[in-house]
Amino acid sequence: MDAISWNAPDADHPARRAARASMTAVAEGRKDDWLNLFTEDALVEDPVGPSFLDPSGNGHRGPEAIGAFWDGFISTIAGFHFTIAGSFANGPCCANVTTITTTTPDGSTMTIDCVLIYTVNEEGRITSLRAHWEPDRALKTLTPPPHGEPQAQPGGNAANTTKE
Repeated sequence: MDAISWNAPDADHPARRAARASMTAVAEGRKDDWLNLFTEDALVEDPVGPSFLDPSGNGHRGPEAIGAFWDGFISTIAGFHFTIAGSFANGPCCANVTTITTTTPDGSTMTIDCVLIYTVNEEGRITSLRAHWEPDRALKTLTPPPHGEPQAQPGGNAANTTKE
């Protein structure tokens, strides 16, 4: 199964290209490729505002902070699947109505309904990624792993599985 199900308009747009590249790199566990999509002063807010992922609510600015966000959150997820239900690109931005299904290393899943807003510069590099979602709402979707099923492995690639 592909890591992205795009069920939305997909006319070419620089911010939409960056959004697709970002989701692909995350789903494939390619940290360096993901970080290279951002400008030196880029800001990642995921989610926007204070949360357990960002208690101050100030986001993660610059390569070091964005890399730390990857290490502390993205890398702990074994698999990602992005379903894009709507995509609105204009100016330097693209807003995607998205459902992200995550799989943890033990096989548990969580669904995050969100709006992901990517802003790019003239070169098509991401200057801002704003993820609007509600952590409490997402945590309510957490489902335990099916007993005896293959377990996903950390690193963002659900294709790697092992038996219990």
